[in-house]
Amino acid sequence: MKLSFGKILVSLAMVSVFGAGMLPGMAAKSKSKIKVERPDLEQIRRVTLDPANKYYFPRLMAKYEVNDTTMTPEEYRYLYLGYMFQEDYDPYRISPYAEVTDSLRMKPTHTRAEIDTITKYTELALQDNPFDLRQMSFLVHVLKERRKDMRAKIWEYRLENLLGAIKSTGTGKDTDNAWYVIYPVHEYDMVQLLGYEATNADFIEPGYDYLSVRPDESDKRKRDKSAKGFYFNVRIPQQQYELKHPEEN
Repeated sequence: MKLSFGKILVSLAMVSVFGAGMLPGMAAKSKSKIKVERPDLEQIRRVTLDPANKYYFPRLMAKYEVNDTTMTPEEYRYLYLGYMFQEDYDPYRISPYAEVTDSLRMKPTHTRAEIDTITKYTELALQDNPFDLRQMSFLVHVLKERRKDMRAKIWEYRLENLLGAIKSTGTGKDTDNAWYVIYPVHEYDMVQLLGYEATNADFIEPGYDYLSVRPDESDKRKRDKSAKGFYFNVRIPQQQYELKHPEEN
């Protein structure tokens, strides 16, 4: 599985993860740290399904959709991981709108008509799958091309916090510290964010993916790129897929 639009995700994520280009009021929130620790998925399942809890998923989703800048990194963590326990969750769900703009993704620049087409269909795809990081980053890219800077910053802020939620779950160095992702495709987004290319993927029982990597030679950022691979915990996505697609077991 390969990223379909080159370095767009990397460049946008690096801008947002390290705090540049925020909306007023967003920067302070983005700088607040969240403790890196293995998530208690049973506790997350319980509170995100409890209407009386502050982390009730529909409540968090409503704040997310209106761009509530008071959302904390902890709330983004519950939002991201809590989605795995919602009725409409499918770890291999692909929006029919996501493929409409495939032919435009490798182009470095776009015409106004192309930008309007991309904007329309990426937003439709994100309505269908609100945590599609690739559609989100592509949308930010074309909004910046069109000089729709305020809208771009809103989506960039969302992207920053969703990537931060993944990073808060571990280090990726071994199975005990594996990163938790709600979609397997997010594994590739994470290694690219760190300046690597995935070269191979292995499944490790009872529910881990291991991505072998090599440094991305086109990534000029000065950082340690000595890792040989990263681990991801996909037990819940695996269980949910088997539950919702018994015909494929």
